Amino acid sequence: MSDAHRPDAGVSASTDASRRGKSSDFVALQPEERIQRSLFGEILDWMLVPLLLLWPMSIAITYLVAKSIANHPFDRALDDRVIVLSQQVKEVNGRANAQLTNSARDILRADDVDNVYFQVLGPSGEFVDGDADLPPPPPDEEKQPSGSVRFRNDTMRGTEVRVAYVYAELRPRRGARETERGTTTLVQVAETLDKRAQLANEIIKGVILPQFIILPVALALVWFALSRGLSPLAELQQRIRARRPDDLSPIESGQVPEEISPLVRSFNDMLGRLSQSIEMQKRFIADAAHQMKTPLAGMRMQSELALRETNLDEMHRSLEQLSKSSESATRLVNQLLALARAENQTPATKPLVPLELSELARNVVQDWVQPSFTHRIDLGFEQPGHPIMVQGNPVMLRELLSNLIDNALRYTPEGGSVTVRVRANAVEEQAILEIEDTGPGIPPSERSHVFERFYRILGSNAEGSGLGLSIVREIAQQHGATVDIFNNPHSHDPKFPGCLFRVTMHMEQRPDFIEDIG
Repeated sequence: MSDAHRPDAGVSASTDASRRGKSSDFVALQPEERIQRSLFGEILDWMLVPLLLLWPMSIAITYLVAKSIANHPFDRALDDRVIVLSQQVKEVNGRANAQLTNSARDILRADDVDNVYFQVLGPSGEFVDGDADLPPPPPDEEKQPSGSVRFRNDTMRGTEVRVAYVYAELRPRRGARETERGTTTLVQVAETLDKRAQLANEIIKGVILPQFIILPVALALVWFALSRGLSPLAELQQRIRARRPDDLSPIESGQVPEEISPLVRSFNDMLGRLSQSIEMQKRFIADAAHQMKTPLAGMRMQSELALRETNLDEMHRSLEQLSKSSESATRLVNQLLALARAENQTPATKPLVPLELSELARNVVQDWVQPSFTHRIDLGFEQPGHPIMVQGNPVMLRELLSNLIDNALRYTPEGGSVTVRVRANAVEEQAILEIEDTGPGIPPSERSHVFERFYRILGSNAEGSGLGLSIVREIAQQHGATVDIFNNPHSHDPKFPGCLFRVTMHMEQRPDFIEDIG
């Protein structure tokens, strides 16, 4: 039968298409990998980009400076010409007259490169001599008959020119009094800018051409300097790669540059934390393996005895012991898992959330009411009339309180009492969780050791794994809380002074929408 006539052909085709669609969707939903950026390229960019931007600015500034330098000698020559020309202007019959011979005119206009123009205007602005179409100074300019030469840029016959001009004072007429001042005449000399442009270009060539040689050399030196400066990073990389996988010793920060030292110190701190974490895991596995040997060996022995027994009573007794051993092993495994979960969950991996401590404690106490009946212990709960807000992980805080209640129920004799209390210290903004029992208590010398793993007080007849208080301490540290142990202030039996566990946490501000407890 061909595939086209198979009854499941359409289903297979649609399934394949669906799978391909899901696969393409999955690929499309994959986050784009961030392109790694080279530190070498980053530094090179930040060095070369400003350099390449400054280079054209340097050329522009050089051009302006070159033009300014080129103007000075030619301006001085124009100054001399206009002064000499103004000295040739005399007053004849009350009118200005430029007494220039043809040879003097030729000398004045003599220039192999530029065109030179001159103009003499009388006191009333009438044309006296020279080029009549030479533009006059701006009309709003104040006349200064002091003989000082001025300069301006202007246009003559469609070409830019540099103009030097002076308002020259004519000598007084014959017979005039000494206090009477003479009249002024305007004398202008202009030339085109070809020589200036040539000189400016020569200056620019003398400055820019070496830069075309220096710039590649500078780039090569920058490249070499960066390669040389970043070589300690490559050496550090080789040293790290050459290490054994189990080598977590710190890197010597004295062999790296000062700029990399903070990175190396941070890396060493991480190695230290990693080494500590690995040691804790190794110790945890070793302790767990050691502690599991006893119940497992007991279970095996009891099962072998039960198989060998022919007496039903003895077989029943062996099965009871087997049940107790399995219960002990189950509790040990659960607490080992709880301890591992408490050590691996941190505020960074599992953020803390605001929660109401009284409600959480009340729910946990309700879970332990039935076991308290089994132990014939009075389990009580006390809470204030207002909510107490804290920042915490609800799962971990339930585990903390459950271990404290379980510890209190195990060590409190029948007929005793266990009280869970939630209260607040408003002055110091503290939320306080207390577990009070009427058991044998903990001597002050032992209180610093009971939080160690698998630690059991000598002479204690209660069954336990020795992990409950270790879990309590780990969870409390993650929440920034402290755990203190006191004698029960409400117990008056010297034989059973009782114990009071107090967990102190930071109390958060209560939201407006949470009302007081009725």
